[in-house]
Amino acid sequence: MSADVLIRSDLGDIRLLKRGKVRDVYDLDDKLLIVASDRMSAFDVVMDDPIPDKGKILTAISLFWFRKLSSIIENHLISSDPSEYPETCRRYASQLEGRSMLVQKTRPLPVECIVRGYLSGSGWQEYLQTGAICGISLPKGLRESDKLPGPIFTPSTKAEDGMHDENISFERAAQILGEKTAQEVRRISLQLYELGRDLAAEKGIIVADTKFEFGQKDGRLMLIDEVLTPDSSRFWPVDEYRAGGPQKSFDKQFLRDYLVAIKWPKKPPPPKLPLDVIEKTREKYLDALTRLTGAGL
Repeated sequence: MSADVLIRSDLGDIRLLKRGKVRDVYDLDDKLLIVASDRMSAFDVVMDDPIPDKGKILTAISLFWFRKLSSIIENHLISSDPSEYPETCRRYASQLEGRSMLVQKTRPLPVECIVRGYLSGSGWQEYLQTGAICGISLPKGLRESDKLPGPIFTPSTKAEDGMHDENISFERAAQILGEKTAQEVRRISLQLYELGRDLAAEKGIIVADTKFEFGQKDGRLMLIDEVLTPDSSRFWPVDEYRAGGPQKSFDKQFLRDYLVAIKWPKKPPPPKLPLDVIEKTREKYLDALTRLTGAGL
């Protein structure tokens, strides 16, 4: 396994604000430093075994998309170059190089903005039960992984660590965010998805669905966190797409399928991951980066 694996960052006396499933967030007063570790979560449980280079891959993909999508909405990125970070951070460059972002501090919206272009995951399960997703009625007779008539905005709550997000209706999102903000994030999320979907399709990737996060700063909305990565999206290879069942993917679905196959109960403790599962997962993430950006790490 690579000697460069980072499971937990340690930036000494810099204040750790949050250690999430994948990212460690440090408080720099009016800014934040986000460090993407190589931790891997599945079914809201963090695995004991990391995926080498995963944090670097996710960071590189997010940086690619922040540039591509900036014509639609501004984002929180200030720099990804540790030499441009505050002096207190530079001594930790070996941990930060290639896997960190200095960003503006915002007030994150308490709703995850999910856009679906295809019928999969929790959306597929909800459709089977109700014929709708998040209150949006869909045509009868759709199959798993079918392309939807058009992209739909299907927000969810943000669950605490260890809990599951809950799909909610647009009306519920508007109660949480306010009608104006809810309308705005729906419009922007659909625009971001459509641009990302079209650009990815040119590179041989179907973006089946994805999650966007937004924050507010001085009354302005900003795109924050990660964007259109294999952790926040379902990526399928265009040349192997066949509607009517699960798809091959570039994302963590490969790991999920393995965990289902061994009948792990989807709660701690996580199982030990075989080396071939770790290596194959890394390959899928790296393949997504290479296809999207034309470059590796």
